[in-house]
Amino acid sequence: MYISQRKNSFTKLRSFVRERKEVEKCELCSMELGHIHQHLIDPVSREIACSCDACSILFSSGDGKYRRVPRQSRFLKDFNLSNAQWENLLIPINMAFFFYSSSAKKVVAFYPSPAGPTESLLPLEAWEDITEANPILKDLEVDTEALLVNRVVKGDCQHYIAPIDKCYELTGLIRAYWQGLGGGKEVWEQITKFFEELNKHARVIEKK
Repeated sequence: MYISQRKNSFTKLRSFVRERKEVEKCELCSMELGHIHQHLIDPVSREIACSCDACSILFSSGDGKYRRVPRQSRFLKDFNLSNAQWENLLIPINMAFFFYSSSAKKVVAFYPSPAGPTESLLPLEAWEDITEANPILKDLEVDTEALLVNRVVKGDCQHYIAPIDKCYELTGLIRAYWQGLGGGKEVWEQITKFFEELNKHARVIEKK
């Protein structure tokens, strides 16, 4: 399986998890920002930029250097993904996110690792089978929304449509807190806390 790491593409991962002592500012106009604010993403470098509401509106159409990242997460209660389908995706761990990359012109797969987000080759047929069983995936916003899969706890598989910055936040947590071979107690506590918070604010989507 071909695996490549995009170390230079995710230089701001740690900004999601480190303690913020300085006031954050919009990276376009330098306006001071509150704790909750908009995010933009550069589809080519995949770097996240903090933005005020006014500046983010400029990129809501998807034109220009950045794309505006949505805030809403959705929990897919009745998502169809069998163990065999998951294995066909060739993801080496039980956690990953998938999104359509406009720069790569295809759906790409990443999984969190202590070294940062790691890209994995995504077999096209395997992804098409999952999309056919879950048509909601056809409506993923390009570059800014991802299917986030958590299969770490056996028998409790969780599937979300999540803003891409939340996926990078999860990756940043793992990179910041991982220790030793197994990660250590603290990193798993952080992962549990992340998904608890995601569940709290996610809109539940049930199949009709």
